[in-house]
Amino acid sequence: MDKLNFLEVIAAIAVFISLLLAVFLLTVKTERKLENRLFAAFLIINAIDISGLFMHYFVDSYNVKTFKISAYLLVMPLFYLYVNAVCYSDFTLRRKHLLHLMPFIVVNLILVPRLYLAEGVAKEYFFKHMWNSPEMFFYQMIAELQYFFYIVGIFMILKKYRKIYLENYTNPNTLLYKWLFQLTIIFLFIHVCIIFKNIIRYTAYKDLFIWIHIVAGASFLLAACWFILKALNYPELFRRIDSTLQLTKEFAEIPENENKTDETKDIQIEQLKNFMVEKEPFLEPSLTIQELAGQVGIPVRELSVLINHHMNQHFFDFVNEYRIKKAMTLLKDPSKKEHTVLEILYEVGFNSKSSFHTSFKKYTHQTPTVFRNS
Repeated sequence: MDKLNFLEVIAAIAVFISLLLAVFLLTVKTERKLENRLFAAFLIINAIDISGLFMHYFVDSYNVKTFKISAYLLVMPLFYLYVNAVCYSDFTLRRKHLLHLMPFIVVNLILVPRLYLAEGVAKEYFFKHMWNSPEMFFYQMIAELQYFFYIVGIFMILKKYRKIYLENYTNPNTLLYKWLFQLTIIFLFIHVCIIFKNIIRYTAYKDLFIWIHIVAGASFLLAACWFILKALNYPELFRRIDSTLQLTKEFAEIPENENKTDETKDIQIEQLKNFMVEKEPFLEPSLTIQELAGQVGIPVRELSVLINHHMNQHFFDFVNEYRIKKAMTLLKDPSKKEHTVLEILYEVGFNSKSSFHTSFKKYTHQTPTVFRNS
C-alpha cells in the first residue's frame, strides 16, 4: 500500500469514527444537550474536512469540493462555543453567535465569481490552480487569524474557569479543566501540522506533504478515540460553573471589604477555623463556598475574600487541607487499620483517588500508603 492509499484509509477510519461519535452524541439521553450538539457539529465538520482526501471517489462537483474546504472555517467557532457550553451552566446560543459565521460567509462570497458562477473550462482551470489564486491566499490568511483568535479565547476561558472553580468549589474533580486543556493542545498540534502542510504545498516536497497529512489525520483519529474512552470512563466528567460568578480579585477591594479592620478579619478567620474543626463541613464531597458561607454565618463575598485573599489560599486548597488532616488522623488510628486508603478518602470527603493522592502528597510529601506504614 503506497503512502497516498494509506492516507486515504486513515482518513476514512477517522471520518467513520467521527460520524459514529457524532450520532451517539446527538441521540444519547442527557441533560447536557447543547454541548453534545455543538461537539457533534464540530466532529461532523471535521469529518467533512478530512473526507476531502478520498472525496474524489464519490463527488465530481467542484462547488461541493470547494465548499468542503471553506467549511474548515466553522471548526474553531464550534469548538469555542462547545468549551463555553461545557464550562458554563447558563450558556445558551444567542443571535450574536451568528457573527461566528462571518469568515465562512465572506470566503464563500469571494469565491462566487470565479468558481461558483464559473462554468466549463474556466471553472476547471480555477479549481486546479486555486491554491495559487488570490482568493485562496485570502482564505488561508483568514483561517490563520481566525484560529489564533479562537485559540487565545479558549485558553482565556479555561484559565478563568479554573480560577473560579478553585475559589468556589471543593469537589476534587478538576478533570474538566485538564481534559479540555489537553484536547485544545491536541487540536493545536494538529493545526501546526496543517500550517506546515500548507507551506510545503508550495514546494517540491510532495512526499513530506503527504506524510504531514498522515500525521494530522492520525492525530485527529487518535483524538476522537481518546474522547470516546474519556466519555466511557468518566461519564460524570463535567461540573459546570455559573458564568456570573466573579473572581475574588474583582470584588476584594470594594469599600465594604477594605474597611474591615485587621482585628475583625482575625476574628472571622478564627471563627471559620473553629467551625471547620468542630463541625467538619469538609466531609461533604460537593461542598461549595456558598454552602459554607450559609453554615458559618459569613456573607459569601466576605468569606471568599477572607479565604482567597487574606488567608492566601484557594477555597479548593483550604477545604482539602482539612480533609488531608482528617485523613492523616484516620490513617494513624489503630482502629482504622482494616480500612483501605480508598475507604478513608471517601470518608474524608474526596471522591477521586487520583485527586486524593495528589493533594495528600502536596501536603505531606508522602503517599497515603507510605505515611500509614511510617
